[in-house]
Amino acid sequence: MDRAGIGKVCLSLPGTTLDHPFGDDHDCYKVGGKMFVMVGGEGSVSFKVSEIAYEILTETGKARPAPYLARAKWVNLPDPDAWDDEELAEHFAIAHRIIAEKLTKKARAELGL
Repeated sequence: MDRAGIGKVCLSLPGTTLDHPFGDDHDCYKVGGKMFVMVGGEGSVSFKVSEIAYEILTETGKARPAPYLARAKWVNLPDPDAWDDEELAEHFAIAHRIIAEKLTKKARAELGL
């Protein structure tokens, strides 16, 4: 999946916004002001995962710990084109849900979640 495809999938999730806090070459997809997917300047993608998914993806070598965000259970894919689009879209939806669930009831209601 390329940068445009990632954007299309992420922006289709409810309450998602696109931001560029690290420069125009980094796309950060947020829900309720909190990041759940980030595309780096060179095309790699990082996203939030569950603790179990983090262990499985990093131990099997399918993903690596995301720079600066690994302690928060984020993984990084240097080449998202090597992944199946449907599988990657599912991971993005899960990342969105993980972050959205941490929002306050009021924030979720305002976003229609």
